[in-house]
Amino acid sequence: MAKHVSAADIGLDLSQGDDQALFKWFIASFLFGKRIQQNIAVQTYRVIIEQHQRDTPRKLGNCSHRELVRMLGEGGYARYDESTATRLLKLCTKLNDEYQCKVSVIHQLSDNRADLEKRLNAFEGVGPKTVEIFMREAGPVWY
Repeated sequence: MAKHVSAADIGLDLSQGDDQALFKWFIASFLFGKRIQQNIAVQTYRVIIEQHQRDTPRKLGNCSHRELVRMLGEGGYARYDESTATRLLKLCTKLNDEYQCKVSVIHQLSDNRADLEKRLNAFEGVGPKTVEIFMREAGPVWY
């Protein structure tokens, strides 16, 4: 696998700014930003997004904590599955409640790139590495 997994590597085309693709890339970036092997993060992404079709903030946010822990385990993401499940659910709640279920609204409400990155960092469990990974490919769509 490449040094950095790209959106295209997992079948995403971000060029049109499609909200569903941006959400999927945000979830992938969240998983890639953790201390876990890339192949496990990719497999876990595929289990959650493709196998269980939790491909929108509403669908993922409507999972129970237990369901999400089980999905993370299916992908091999077992080390921090409890805390990761909690943070993913909070991420979806924040997207649903504050950003109309759309990653693009985060961009629309941001004054500039720095403000956008600050808003992304405000999601629990999202840190500088996740923002860096996400913006590596979403940034050129917007800026």
